[in-house]
Amino acid sequence: MGSDSLWMFDFFGSVMPVFLVAVLGIVLLSAGKNILQWNRNNHQPLLTVYSVIVSKRSELKHTAPAEDGSGSRPRTLYFITFEVESGDRMEFAVSGDEFGMCAEGDEGRLSFQGTRYLKFERHHKIRRQALRG
Repeated sequence: MGSDSLWMFDFFGSVMPVFLVAVLGIVLLSAGKNILQWNRNNHQPLLTVYSVIVSKRSELKHTAPAEDGSGSRPRTLYFITFEVESGDRMEFAVSGDEFGMCAEGDEGRLSFQGTRYLKFERHHKIRRQALRG
C-alpha cells in the first residue's frame, strides 16, 4: 500500500504541474494570437469596395457545461463570403442581425479593415438596372 501512495504522490507532484503549465500556455498563446490580429487590423487601411455576396453560412458551437451542472449552451457564428471586382473572395464573421439582412446575390459596397468586417451597404437592383438603361 505504501508504494501505491508513493506513486500517486509522484504523479501529482511531477505530471500535474506540467499539465497545468501546458494548459496555461495554450490559453495565453490563443489570447496573444487574438491580440496580434486585432493590432494588425488596426494598422490596415480601411477599404470600401464594390462586392457581391456569393455565400452565407452559419456554424453551431457548444460551450463547455457550466459549473452549476447545467448543459452546454449553443452559440451560432455567422459568416458571409463576398466576391470583389478582381474576383477575389473574402469571408467575414458577422452578427446575426447582419446575416439575416443579407442574401446571396446582393450587391453593394463592402467596408473592411484587414480581417475585420465593418459594414455592407446594399445597392437596390431597381436602381442598378435604371443606371444601366
